[in-house]
Amino acid sequence: MLKGDGHLSHDLDPQDRPPKDACGVFGVWAPGEEVSKLTYYGLYALQHRGQESAGIAVSEGSRILVYKDMGLVSQVFDESVLGTLRGHLAIGHCRYSTTGSSVWENAQPTLSSTEEGGLALAHNGNLINTPELARRLAPGSTRATTDTEVLTSLLAQDRSQPIDDAAAELLPQVKGAYSLVFMDETTLYAARDPQGIRPLVLGRLERGWVVASETAALDIVGAVFVREIEPGELITIDERGVRSRRFALAEPKGCLFEYVYLARPDTTIAGRGVQTTRVEVGRVLAREHPVDADLVIPTPESGTPAAVGYAEESGIPYGQGLVKNSYVGRTFIQPSQTIRQLGIRLKLNPLKEVVAGKRLVVVDDSIVRGNTQRAIVKMLREAGAREVHVRISSPPVSWPCFYGIDFATRAELIAGSLSVEEIRASLGADSLGYISLEGLTEATTIPAERLCRACFDGVYPIAIDRDNVGKYVLEAKL
Repeated sequence: MLKGDGHLSHDLDPQDRPPKDACGVFGVWAPGEEVSKLTYYGLYALQHRGQESAGIAVSEGSRILVYKDMGLVSQVFDESVLGTLRGHLAIGHCRYSTTGSSVWENAQPTLSSTEEGGLALAHNGNLINTPELARRLAPGSTRATTDTEVLTSLLAQDRSQPIDDAAAELLPQVKGAYSLVFMDETTLYAARDPQGIRPLVLGRLERGWVVASETAALDIVGAVFVREIEPGELITIDERGVRSRRFALAEPKGCLFEYVYLARPDTTIAGRGVQTTRVEVGRVLAREHPVDADLVIPTPESGTPAAVGYAEESGIPYGQGLVKNSYVGRTFIQPSQTIRQLGIRLKLNPLKEVVAGKRLVVVDDSIVRGNTQRAIVKMLREAGAREVHVRISSPPVSWPCFYGIDFATRAELIAGSLSVEEIRASLGADSLGYISLEGLTEATTIPAERLCRACFDGVYPIAIDRDNVGKYVLEAKL
């Protein structure tokens, strides 16, 4: 049993978790601005990428100060805390753990401090050669058990050379997904892995620069989008402006699941709005899996854009058949058995007068474990729906992700062991249709060879050593 700790922590049922990205990162170099507040609002915009812990590091030029804790951004920081975090540059992080337990020691930004100076770092993604990298560190040199802590310690080992030189030397030896923001006392740095698996963008403020996981975070703080950080690129930001260098050749393999679920709909990836892509995915889904029905409804809010596209393409009216409780999604009280049996009703409730007697098309973005969709189908039938046809705007998630999404074994994935027909029967739906991988890829307008589609097709762009990956790999080996 989980124990309540006073923090908002996870979903109602720990066994029924939607897919989660590793983290959100934010960095700002802006003399004369309240950089801690800019970082706070940037992280607030990125909260969907990680809800376990949050942290901010700042520097006024002579020392780095880090404040972090478990919980949501709005729980960790208040006006008094932000008032103590003064400086001209800052980095921030909101975490969902994919390497290392969800404990305070593993919250970010990580900090390494030596006589030569400090280094703070925040990381979105997941490394796949962490044990190999960790063996370069002295035993007991770190209390944390994350790939991020290992990376920070390695970068800070030799402060006799400039940090950007150290990073350019180290990063080609680091394998996996990483979008990084890091800082010393005077300078902001950012880097992205050669595959560019996780997003990272650069923005311009009137008096400075911003780096963030998504363009939506730039919008929130009033920064103008400049460009994406390129795969294999390291940038340095200080009073001389922005400087760029390559540490590896770009081999773009952006995560396809960002378009399906992870990114905010108001974010832009590769020059195209995510909302536009998701609506187009719904149109393709309607062409690939038509059905006679009376109403198209989304699973709010994740299925809404695709449901709009499905309705537009099919000519079936779009409606709201499920109401979401916006204040339930992270629970801080362990539910009683009675409440657990109610399950999904704490989050979603049907509009009986809308769905009764109707043939419904229910659109959602993905099926990972199947528990939520099963409960929705049952709930809609109890509300009087005559037929329930489930349509999914991604292909079956059949393979684990080792690059920063938290399904790491095929056993966790319903499509890892069941056919589409078996999944339909398990859900209790009248029919089930997934968009094809080709249809989803085409809707993004990104060529297949520039995308990581491993969770759908099992083709991993970076070779995986299964013995050296897993959430607790360092806890087992360090």
